[in-house]
Amino acid sequence: MKERIHVAVDAMGGDNAPAVLVAGAVAAARKWNIPIILVGNSALIEDELGKHSTAGMDIGVRHASEVVGMHDSPSDAVRKKKDSSIRVAYDLVKTGEAHAVVSAGNSGATMAAGMFVLKRVPGIDRPAIATIVPNLKDQTLILDVGGNVDCKPNHLAKFALMGEAFARIILDKQNPRVGLLSNGEEESKGNDLTRETHRLLKDSPYNYKGYVEGRDIYNGSVDVVVCDGFVGNVVLKVSEGLAEAFGAMLRKEFQGHLMAQLGYLLARPVLRAFRKKVDYAEYGGAPLLGIDGTGMICHGGSNEKAITNAIHMAWEFVAKDFNRKLEAQLQKVEVESPGSGADTVRDSRAHSGGSSL
Repeated sequence: MKERIHVAVDAMGGDNAPAVLVAGAVAAARKWNIPIILVGNSALIEDELGKHSTAGMDIGVRHASEVVGMHDSPSDAVRKKKDSSIRVAYDLVKTGEAHAVVSAGNSGATMAAGMFVLKRVPGIDRPAIATIVPNLKDQTLILDVGGNVDCKPNHLAKFALMGEAFARIILDKQNPRVGLLSNGEEESKGNDLTRETHRLLKDSPYNYKGYVEGRDIYNGSVDVVVCDGFVGNVVLKVSEGLAEAFGAMLRKEFQGHLMAQLGYLLARPVLRAFRKKVDYAEYGGAPLLGIDGTGMICHGGSNEKAITNAIHMAWEFVAKDFNRKLEAQLQKVEVESPGSGADTVRDSRAHSGGSSL
């Protein structure tokens, strides 16, 4: 892409808006020279910008008079609050003034706005929220983590396709290993949803490893873990809670007595490296895969580092032309749901004389 990639930031979304959003945007502009459009209450945004040195940076402000609250209905927020910061941010992408959106606001409204304004990538029925978590080797991608609590087998099959593309294009993984989250590795385990999805995926052109268990998310045995949004969100929240509890328990133990404090001083470099690896801020936001554009959903309590890294990931999605490559992949692969007579995911070119990936 020859033109510069502009990222629209919903400056009014999140627990610490607009201060943290503005600070994160300034940091991204400074570090990677990414052009930014801050969307929201212009007076508040300008006030925050005045606290930073922004000379030479391409940072613009677009006024939006409304804000979507965390408890607003996603559908109502999109339709009734047409001048909300998240809606205006996506409108900027639709008109070509921006190329990606980053928001730490209401995740349901962010997803709904993306679908309503930008529509879906052709061939995708349900967009999915993907998130990266650390494992013993490098990283594991999980999807969906909250976008779709009620799914059909062909939805999960498309999640596998999008996750495989994400891992390959964005994370630079060769031949990513894909697993389907279940309550055991045996084919007899799972429920109707996982068993039917397994039938779709086991003959797919992906590097599909079958059922995986919760522990496999973190041991590095697969690169992509597929599940419905209900299960995925529970996994995500348990993981966040465990990391917080582990950190708190570790701090408490180190504060216990003198020898523990001395041990902390010796172990501090290792602990610092560990903390960086499990810190969600290192991964920025969760991309909304399947909308015909780029949207990054951040945690409501995101700090400056998380916003900065989310902006860079959004920029990277556009720079690597992720959606067009995903469309090309969709054209090569057919996903046929149960009842269609095939019950499989296959490379469509195998039936037309074309070569496979």
